[in-house]
Amino acid sequence: MQLTGKTVLITGASRGIGAAAAHVFAEAGARVALMGRSRDALGEVAAPLGDVALAVPGDVASWDDMQGAVAETVARFGGLDILINNAGVIEPIAHLAESDPTGWSRAIDINLKGVFFGMRAALPVMRAAGGGTILTVSSGAAHNPIEGWSHYCASKAGAAMLTRCLDGEERARGIRAIGLSPGTVATQMQREIKASGINPVSRLDWSDHIPPDWPARALVWMCGPEADAWLGQEISLRDPDIRRKVGLA
Repeated sequence: MQLTGKTVLITGASRGIGAAAAHVFAEAGARVALMGRSRDALGEVAAPLGDVALAVPGDVASWDDMQGAVAETVARFGGLDILINNAGVIEPIAHLAESDPTGWSRAIDINLKGVFFGMRAALPVMRAAGGGTILTVSSGAAHNPIEGWSHYCASKAGAAMLTRCLDGEERARGIRAIGLSPGTVATQMQREIKASGINPVSRLDWSDHIPPDWPARALVWMCGPEADAWLGQEISLRDPDIRRKVGLA
């Protein structure tokens, strides 16, 4: 997949899937705007990419920050073709009866409201351009309850529904909306999950997790027409046929 001349905004780009996506999209020829809360970490990801990368510190849970990130991206690169809603948190992992209401609410702000804010900020730009692609990193937790993850399951389920709503409302305007369920990925989030020891996911061996460049490469593939069969739906990277299409081992 070649994305020369395209501009992508990636949230949660300072580590994990987001950082891997920054490199993979740049390798595909795209200009990449990287959003995250850590200015220093973003700078470390953006620096090797040179002039094609723009670091935009900000919090997806803030409408002003999200709107500002889109505006800064457009000002620097002249438009916005692709939005990757990747930012997400798994903490605080806890049973409902012991969960911290403030932390639970913060997870909803990032994992659900952050996705909405991204979509809402990108849509006017994409509509004016006659189309665009909005991809959201989802999870199997969007469809199945997992012990200790009520905040994560609920927020990911809501984000999956946002993808369906966006497709229903905007497909006719050329907006492509798809979710990606990557499975378990070898990132810092998985270290946090493992430390909790609260459910079967936390007891998986590290070798069971896929590398973060796999979902990053899948996201690039999803920007092309071969992924149109999944508009408004989710693509699962657990599916061997999808892995074959993406070119993964």
